[in-house]
Amino acid sequence: MKKYFKIIIFLTILLPGIATAQNTVMNVRSRQTVAAGQSFQITFEVNARPDNFNLPTVKNLTIVGGPSQGYSSYEQNINGRRSVSENYTFTILVRADKEGTANVGSASCTVDGKTVSSKPFTIKVDKADPNSNRQQQGGWGWGQQSRPRQQQQQRQQQQAPQQTTTIDKNTLFARASINKNNLYQGEEAIIVYKIYTQVPLAQFMIDKLPRNKGFWSEDLSENMTQVKQYSETYNGRQYQVAEIRRGALYPQESGTLNIAPLKTDVVAIIQTRMQQQSTGTILDFFINDPFFAPTRQQAVEHSLTSNSINVNVKPLPEAPEGFAGGVGHFDVKAKSDLTDLHANDAFTYSVTVSGRGNLSLLEPPVIDFPKGMDVYEPRVIDNINKGDNGLSGSRTFEWIVTPQVQGEYDMPDFDYIYFDPATGQYVTKKCNKIHIKVGKPLHSAASKSDVKMLNSDIHHIRKTTRLHNIDNKTPLMFWILLALPIVASAVVIAIARRRQDIASDEASMRLQRATKLARKRLRNAERYLDDGNDEKFYEEIYKALWGGIADKFNIQQSLLSADTIRQHLADKQVDEALQQQILSTLSDVDFARFAPGDSSAKKQNIYNEAMNTITRIAAIKIKVKR
Repeated sequence: MKKYFKIIIFLTILLPGIATAQNTVMNVRSRQTVAAGQSFQITFEVNARPDNFNLPTVKNLTIVGGPSQGYSSYEQNINGRRSVSENYTFTILVRADKEGTANVGSASCTVDGKTVSSKPFTIKVDKADPNSNRQQQGGWGWGQQSRPRQQQQQRQQQQAPQQTTTIDKNTLFARASINKNNLYQGEEAIIVYKIYTQVPLAQFMIDKLPRNKGFWSEDLSENMTQVKQYSETYNGRQYQVAEIRRGALYPQESGTLNIAPLKTDVVAIIQTRMQQQSTGTILDFFINDPFFAPTRQQAVEHSLTSNSINVNVKPLPEAPEGFAGGVGHFDVKAKSDLTDLHANDAFTYSVTVSGRGNLSLLEPPVIDFPKGMDVYEPRVIDNINKGDNGLSGSRTFEWIVTPQVQGEYDMPDFDYIYFDPATGQYVTKKCNKIHIKVGKPLHSAASKSDVKMLNSDIHHIRKTTRLHNIDNKTPLMFWILLALPIVASAVVIAIARRRQDIASDEASMRLQRATKLARKRLRNAERYLDDGNDEKFYEEIYKALWGGIADKFNIQQSLLSADTIRQHLADKQVDEALQQQILSTLSDVDFARFAPGDSSAKKQNIYNEAMNTITRIAAIKIKVKR
């Protein structure tokens, strides 16, 4: 009976508010007086579902966190009529800058296409007092107490305990999830890190990204302008979810690989229930009822660690000849910007691979260019989009080709081979040949001076001649001139055979290109180091090391791993100290790629270490079987 009597009195007090609850309004909860340097919360409440919340302008305040979102609902049934009231909150964490007056402008949002705004207000900022212990005053507003009574109550409140809403592992936690636990080597997997909370959050900060050894990773949330938030039911409980990081992972070795947990720090806003003493008014009737106990908000720092994940990585089937490391689903197209040109003029031959998958790891296809053409190293052009579902777009390889001799040439057709993890099979795409017509060089036409030289250089044949007796002794120069063509022919034949052997042996060609390509990538890395582009710097260092080792020891890029490199170094009887340096450098670069924020000195050391290692790799003597 007593319980029902309390509810009747409480509803009577709130009756005017219930009558007007249908109007959409935005109210503000904030302290009216704070100390300089003090942090506190400002909460904006909307009684309907809002869109496009806009923060207010502030003066003499600094916004240090938020906005965090909250939601609550209240259901009532009066005379058989059921109604539900909703309440949406946006809480920001602010800090008072200096003594004086702080101004808070209007916040706004959109409800059913109409703009709803809060009223601007001011906050008094007192002088900072390190010994003061200010507490938020109750806002019931039922009469004033005498000064002795207020002083007595303040002393009792300071001694009275506070009941705090604690945060446990089921109220606030971080969780990592991945869309694939079983995948092929090089196959794309999407990992998402989320914060699940049942209390408002003011801010979060990722202190350090996890080091996922054995994976190539791409950050899919680097262009995210705001945190994605939504509601989700997990283990039977409703949570507000904030997606704080999303990435694409590409395993570079097979076996069971571990994805390390992510650590983040958050600021949570919790409700602190305050025990009150008797006031001598009608409020004494409600004081001991927890439903009516006054509360205040408190910012609490909390550290979260997500779960780790194990994935099973299957090795790729034995790769056919021509496999360029692509894992996904791709199309390929070849083209030339010119098909009719003159000798000694250059044209651009390009191959574009487009689709979804490990686009950043694709290597250029092997093109057998026609003889009589000078070909430069290919330039790589990326047009890659990073979306929620991974990488898509294209990677283009461009060769600058200069034909030296007049004639007609066919840029050869070739097979581009990639692995499709959806079917578990290799797929071959055919690129058609392109016909190139090369005319005479423009600068080779005969001039008038050439004709005059021709007339003076060629004479008529003499019809009569006279013979003279010479000494029987044959001069030494005669024998030298006689033997010179024979020796020269032997040298030319030996050189031609040597070049033919090297040209027919792909492994030898790769050995010659290894150091040149690795040093070119190091030059690119040095440029990115000067520009401060850490992501491109580490990518070029990574490719220089792994690509140089793959070319040096004739290992397919898709089969590269620390174990395979260690095995090849041992098979080639490489010095153990050098083996340790190579593996240590690979480990250091791998760690640095996934631990951003290194100093310039640390990145310079990484560069120097990679340069020294590549130089020593180039000096390794490899016997090539012919």
